[in-house]
Amino acid sequence: MQGSQISGPAQAAGSQDWYAAMTNWQRDPAAAFDAWIADLRAWRHERLTRMGYSGGDYERPELRWTQRDFIQPQAMVEDRYFYDPVARRYTVDRFLNDLDTRYGGIDSVLLWPVYPNIGIDNRNQWDLARDLPGGIPALRQMVADFHRRGVRVLFPTMPWDNGTRDVGEPYWDATAKLMAEIRADGVNGDTFNGIPAAYRDAADRAGHPLLLEPEGSPSDDGMLAWNLQSWGYWDYPFVPMVSKLKWLEPRHMVHVCDRWARDHNDDLQAAFFNGVGFESWENVWGIWNQITPRDAEAIRRIARIYRALPDYLVSPGWTPHLPTLRYGVYASAFPRNGSSLYTLVNRNEFAIANGEVLRVPRKQLQRYYDLWNGVELTPRGDGESALLSLPMEPRGFGAVLVVAPGVEVPKLAELLALMKTSAARPLASYSSEWRFLPQTLVETEPTAAPDATPPGMVKIPAGDFVFSVTGVEIEGSNWIGLDVQYPWEDSPRRSHRSTFTVRAFYIDKYPVTNADFKRFLDATQYRPADDHNFLRHWANGAPKPGEEQNPVTWVSLEDARAYAAWAGKRLPHEWEWQYAAQGSDSRLYPWGNTWDPAAVPAPHTGRDLPPPSPVGMHRGGASPFGVEDMVGNVWQWTDEYADEHTRAAILRGGSFYQPQHSIWYFPQAYKLTEHAKYLLMAPSKDRAGTLGFRCVMDAKSE
Repeated sequence: MQGSQISGPAQAAGSQDWYAAMTNWQRDPAAAFDAWIADLRAWRHERLTRMGYSGGDYERPELRWTQRDFIQPQAMVEDRYFYDPVARRYTVDRFLNDLDTRYGGIDSVLLWPVYPNIGIDNRNQWDLARDLPGGIPALRQMVADFHRRGVRVLFPTMPWDNGTRDVGEPYWDATAKLMAEIRADGVNGDTFNGIPAAYRDAADRAGHPLLLEPEGSPSDDGMLAWNLQSWGYWDYPFVPMVSKLKWLEPRHMVHVCDRWARDHNDDLQAAFFNGVGFESWENVWGIWNQITPRDAEAIRRIARIYRALPDYLVSPGWTPHLPTLRYGVYASAFPRNGSSLYTLVNRNEFAIANGEVLRVPRKQLQRYYDLWNGVELTPRGDGESALLSLPMEPRGFGAVLVVAPGVEVPKLAELLALMKTSAARPLASYSSEWRFLPQTLVETEPTAAPDATPPGMVKIPAGDFVFSVTGVEIEGSNWIGLDVQYPWEDSPRRSHRSTFTVRAFYIDKYPVTNADFKRFLDATQYRPADDHNFLRHWANGAPKPGEEQNPVTWVSLEDARAYAAWAGKRLPHEWEWQYAAQGSDSRLYPWGNTWDPAAVPAPHTGRDLPPPSPVGMHRGGASPFGVEDMVGNVWQWTDEYADEHTRAAILRGGSFYQPQHSIWYFPQAYKLTEHAKYLLMAPSKDRAGTLGFRCVMDAKSE
């Protein structure tokens, strides 16, 4: 065993024996097969006996779909193919049509509304789902739109979310109730190594049974009984490894996941060898990792075979590592009703072009099909065996269907025709080149330049500035495509440094306050089209008594821009904000290079969310230009960046709110050399209780 994988015949069962691990290629899996498969079957029998295993949940009619759920992406709700913020509607058909075109479509989707934004305020995982645009009615319709296209819908659940608002009931009950409300089909247990049975029981009590799919393999094999799916974070040695969970329970569906891979051939081969699914995850926390055309075409062909022959893939007689006639070619057999499906992978970097590849039992009137190439095979006889020849590309795939007399395979002719058409173009002819997705800065219109410093603003003189900043995203390492791409850069990346002259401008001395925003509303009668959470901290259309001078929060980027336009101002570019906070000496904080807790409001670490501090209360935190409340009170909107799939805003200054007990909450960025990237979807979800803004005006040229 290695985690949730079992080493193949004659393979070292771990890396402790460095020589054995290094010389695995010298070992002959075929010669060791008989003893290996006998031991494996004996181990399975004993393990299931020790577990007292019952697979009753796999027989439940309402959950049988889980055994045909082959291709599942995790999709960010912020993806622009999924939601149109201009039309203010979910665009399920656009989302699915794109996937149908690129790699043959999906069977389920895991929609993700939480991390990495969760923790910017105290909204918990269920709050964030309910804050999705349109609320529960729109979510229910969105799920119905997926169901209309034959796609099941999952949402995540997080055991680590213990620092935000207390939901007031067991997490399994809160999750089951929400899923029942929106009629979703299952939950993915983020960071769970097996979802407890309490979630299954809660779903049943709610009258809405759910698929449970932990991110990690169940730490206790007994949980396999109600965790009908899981993700596979697997290793990919030359000799494929066997899925422990599928070996114990052939109806269990694993989705092999390697989110950061730019070449998915290894994980696709591992999935196909085991007859399991694939996590086709491309929007990774707002970073676009698109599947290459070669991998996309491989997914299309694999999924086509899977969907045509799903009952074979859950065969209790599944036999992995059936010996083949070619070194480096590995096969699994999935027998059913006297017939068999064989899935093969060529781990070699060269093609298998001529000669036999597979030996199978030979019987009269049996027919043989090369599914991958869409043709019927004529075997060469060898006693009781049939020797089958089929070409396989370098690092390619193969599939054989042996059909017993009298067995009907629905739509077999249609499958063969489709696969033959596909096979006319080799996988190798599709591009394997991975490309990052470029981003653009959403332009901001300049303002009129006043003749004198406007009231409440500070003039920032022109000056040379070393703009150096790094994104604080938790994941992504130093991946190209991470963070943002400034107009002078050729790609998005985490760390940025550039020297240029900043033009003179004026900036608000303080963040816009509740009183300021009230004047704007009184003058304009502004009301956003999407008004969910708009000024939710106010009462009866006005700031609560005593909070007039607090920074306004619960305003979206669109709300802030509307205020700025009314005031004849605009939101600052990020480098303007940083220059106003930092000056020209590259200091870490507005007041200097040493952290001073007295220069900012005291952090709040409770699960509630009190209001921010009134502006002007921490003058020791002023910048070299005299600008205050730049850090540690409320986050502040600056620039927006967009690519084809994701919109995001750069937030500066951090906030007073610091949820506890997890590393996954929205990270702070108090240092002036750090910024946060905040994914944007719709005002209802984007507004936050710790997020405000200040404005700037352009100055006359100096």
